[in-house]
Amino acid sequence: MEPYILYYWPTIQGRGEFVRLALEEAAVPYEDVARGRQGMPQIQAALDADKEIFVPFAPPVLRAGDQLIGQTTNILQFLGARHGLAPRAQDGRLWCNQLQLTIADIVAEAHDSHHPVSMNLYYEDQKKEAKARAKDFRNERIPKFLGYFERVLENNPRPGGFAVGARLTYVDLSLFQLIAGLRYAFPKTMARLEPQWPRLIALHDTVAARPNIAAYLKSKRRIPFNEDGIFRRYPELDG
Repeated sequence: MEPYILYYWPTIQGRGEFVRLALEEAAVPYEDVARGRQGMPQIQAALDADKEIFVPFAPPVLRAGDQLIGQTTNILQFLGARHGLAPRAQDGRLWCNQLQLTIADIVAEAHDSHHPVSMNLYYEDQKKEAKARAKDFRNERIPKFLGYFERVLENNPRPGGFAVGARLTYVDLSLFQLIAGLRYAFPKTMARLEPQWPRLIALHDTVAARPNIAAYLKSKRRIPFNEDGIFRRYPELDG
């Protein structure tokens, strides 16, 4: 098949990582264009595609043939249906989409824990506000979201330990990335709270051990977590 083209920033995992994980698990060819030569101009060209009817707002963006698809959740819905990473039935696909949107909510809150005032300000310009926001995120929001996902896993009637049905979906890949990101940003908090969510942690480990994902995590394609992405490690925000 013609390789997909992924438009995302070349030095961070960010929201694009959720898409990368799906592409890697599905073992489909794709080009992460910004990591190659002249990659950034290609991203800008995709965002400035005046002749396109559906012009994306911001990365991540996936090109599939003549289609330009924006927004992480939207891209995953497309890939899930196309590559067996979502159920065939509509109710299952809607449930996947709903869960992915909820994951997007906590990802946004994780970002806002270190940038609570403005994305246009440096972290150093909002450290006081970030400390207060991170405390609430650690104590209230992480337990609320991860407790919910733990119940989702518990309530799934199908065997296998996955979020939706009896087979892995893109939601499971995204939950893996969520746990990995929170462990990086809030290691003390997660070490303290993780025993509350045994199914969620088991799912993380199951995903990490899948052959395609394990190979990806060991490769240079997997960008390390850093303090430019969504999940950032500032010790003062970890309580």
